[in-house]
Amino acid sequence: MLAALARFSVRHRRIMVFGIWIPLLVIVGMLSGKMGSDFSTQFELPKSEANDVQKLLEANSPNKAGFSGDIVFSSANGVNSDDVVAALTPFFDNVESLPGVTVVSPFSETAQGQINQAGTTGFASLDVSLRSQSEIMSLSTQIQDMGKAVHIDGLKLEYGGNVFAGFEIPASEIYGLLAAMIILVLAFGSVLAMGLPIGTALIGLGVGSSLAIILSHVVPMPDFTTSLVAMIGLGVGIDYALFIVTRYREGLAEGLTVEEAVVDAVDTSGRAVIFAGITVIISLLGLFVMGLAFARGLAIGAVVGVLIMMLASITLLPSLLAMAKHRIGVTTWAALISLVAFIVSALLAVITETPTFALIGVIAVVVITALSFAIKPLRRHIPRKTPKAKELTFWYRWSRFIQRRPWTAALSATAILLVLAAPLASIRLGFGDNGNAPESTTVRRAYDMLAEGFGPGFNGPLFITVQGDAAKTPEALQTFVDTLNATEGVAFAQGMPASQDGSLSLVMAYPTTSPQDVKTEELIRNLRSNVIPQTGVEAKVGGFTAAGVDFADSIGSRMPYLFLGVLSLSFLLLMAVFRSLLVPLKAVIMNLLSIGAAYGVLVAIFQWGWGMSLIGVGKAGPIESWAPMMLFAIVFGLSMDYEVFLLSRVKEEYDRTGDNASAVADGLTATARVITAAALIMVCVFSAFVLGYDRQLKLFGLGLALAVFIDATLVRMVLVPATMELLGNRNWWIPAWINRVLPKIDVEGHHVVHSEEATN
Repeated sequence: MLAALARFSVRHRRIMVFGIWIPLLVIVGMLSGKMGSDFSTQFELPKSEANDVQKLLEANSPNKAGFSGDIVFSSANGVNSDDVVAALTPFFDNVESLPGVTVVSPFSETAQGQINQAGTTGFASLDVSLRSQSEIMSLSTQIQDMGKAVHIDGLKLEYGGNVFAGFEIPASEIYGLLAAMIILVLAFGSVLAMGLPIGTALIGLGVGSSLAIILSHVVPMPDFTTSLVAMIGLGVGIDYALFIVTRYREGLAEGLTVEEAVVDAVDTSGRAVIFAGITVIISLLGLFVMGLAFARGLAIGAVVGVLIMMLASITLLPSLLAMAKHRIGVTTWAALISLVAFIVSALLAVITETPTFALIGVIAVVVITALSFAIKPLRRHIPRKTPKAKELTFWYRWSRFIQRRPWTAALSATAILLVLAAPLASIRLGFGDNGNAPESTTVRRAYDMLAEGFGPGFNGPLFITVQGDAAKTPEALQTFVDTLNATEGVAFAQGMPASQDGSLSLVMAYPTTSPQDVKTEELIRNLRSNVIPQTGVEAKVGGFTAAGVDFADSIGSRMPYLFLGVLSLSFLLLMAVFRSLLVPLKAVIMNLLSIGAAYGVLVAIFQWGWGMSLIGVGKAGPIESWAPMMLFAIVFGLSMDYEVFLLSRVKEEYDRTGDNASAVADGLTATARVITAAALIMVCVFSAFVLGYDRQLKLFGLGLALAVFIDATLVRMVLVPATMELLGNRNWWIPAWINRVLPKIDVEGHHVVHSEEATN
């Protein structure tokens, strides 16, 4: 089937490129642009006490449901001064005139506790009915622009809350893309060979991202879905194309025609790409067991991105290869100079935020290309080094080095992985908030102003809903409030009606500690399990901080099911592919070690605070509750990619020679260079997101980069050859009865043999 598809793509290459993929990109791009996105800026909570509180408040008093922001201000001369009131009152009125915005001014008669006792800090609370990402970001910009017109000496004005923490897709994706271009040129020694994987990945990314935007109207998706699609799409898209292009060039070197070389590449490496993509998809679909709407949305978006990249790799890329023909192996000086000019100009455009530099780069490429027709030296091919004999290559010698001392290599690598994973024992799940943002952001400055003016717990109030007699009787409600005020860990609490019929009251309880403090979590659990039950009042504890505790508990309880499902299915698939019991078992264990090591480093940086200033993290805090499950789902799939590419070549050599030691060395030699290049591209693409603003993306991008780096170095290049050497022929042992019942899965396909009748 893949061979037939490859032949069709070659023979109808113009139709495939200009009649299918380019129109598809344009159509879905225009459709997504017209529809706009409908991503959610809020997590849908699992069934929990905090979720019950949110539903109650949304039903009875939507303006208390947590979709809010704050305009925070301070003045050493006092915020109640006439000039401050005169300047801010019309500003607040103008903000309230915006669609979907309700403002409670601290100067209004209904305001309660919006100016601190010292009179130096105050805030206006905003309730926003808007929900879409684009609307909230636009609103945030409008309000901050309006605030620039307020000029009073000594007045400090900042903006906090989820309205002003609108997610923004970082431009750092461009850094990852430029890094990938450099790596591919170095790996292939050809600008054209670099351009085809990049072009394939970009077209696939455009289609996949547009489809994700369209699907956001059907499936609830969080606001960073497109960035996740970009992360994974660019990584796997370039990787998959890299393996196919490498096999295509090998075919040409063996004397195959262009068509047969394409067919050979797709029917061999293309099979591995399909299987590798399936492993990633299986891992992502494992997120469905978490029972979280946002996780399902992320999984669907990422799966769509991977599927599009798989299709592009086996249809679009073969067509492009057929167009490139033998030119893929050579590079002119004009092409190299053009590439350098483009990369430099693109970097300047991103660093200086000046698009003109990018335009200059494009013009430079056009000029250099035109000059090459008149200046002969520019058309000369850059000489390439003569390939070394297999035994003289670095990777062959490296494999033999590891195989001569397998116990030392295996134990050393394992020890390093365990040390890196050690911080994982103290992991604490939760949600980052604006207090974790860099000090350069307005939301962080607003957060600090409120904490300084009102106390550290003011940024994370507990929303306690009260029903029954206590809600209807002011005296009973006050008694309940007094009990809360007498509770250790509560700074102060105040009650208020939350429904018109009096059936629901709301108590705002402010902890003495910050939202991310362990003592705040202990307070929430104490209120739920001890304090409130002893009062006999029908009350539930919610709010953002309590929701974080419930979310972490839900994730922790379901993670074993995710691990068990993905690990079991991956084990069975690998066992079917390699007809071995020990190979898939080792793969599962090693992948867990690499993921655990990545988790440990993340805990050390983001939770302990080690080196966090180097990556622009504001301050230490808990690990995002959703991050471990997402990292596991994605990294495990990607790790299996490299496992399949490496072991399939080892198995091929073992089947041919029957010599396990030689098969390991030859398989590693054949794949190490391309796996290293692929992993380095992944690391660059993922780590580029560390340059962005959002803490979640920093954590996620760094986690992916670390996991891939560890997997491609310590695991793939040390542990795999060492353990396979130790086990010898036992690597390929499988009980006969299992072998009989397992389905036959051919990953490598059938290598095309050069025919003497073939011509170039």
